[in-house]
Amino acid sequence: MRRKEVLTGSREFGAVYNKGKSVGDRYVVLFYKKNGLPYTRTGFLASKKVGNAVMRNRARRLMKESVRLMDPLPGGYDIIFIARNTIEGKSCKEVQRSIASAVRRAGLGREGSKKNGKSDSSKRQQNAEGR
Repeated sequence: MRRKEVLTGSREFGAVYNKGKSVGDRYVVLFYKKNGLPYTRTGFLASKKVGNAVMRNRARRLMKESVRLMDPLPGGYDIIFIARNTIEGKSCKEVQRSIASAVRRAGLGREGSKKNGKSDSSKRQQNAEGR
């Protein structure tokens, strides 16, 4: 993640909280807002409700890795991923499913997901050709 792609400062976070929209899922809450830039900026938070510093850092690492493994997020948004206390002890795959679901419901997801190097749309196309 490049430095310009990271939300920093209370002003940027406050703008997303106050003027943006939110979507919740089992392990994460997603706040998002259009930013008028050609790239997406992200922020990852875990409050003290999640646990001690070790648990909060693990939650942030899980969310960052899950976003990294997903299809690229569309440009032009500020997105904040907030860990819920239910994230404790969950695997990366479970967190990834939760984030993907929240991104889809927010309308930010691309069509198809990257699994085993192929998107769902390319799998559908192969199935149609094989019939």
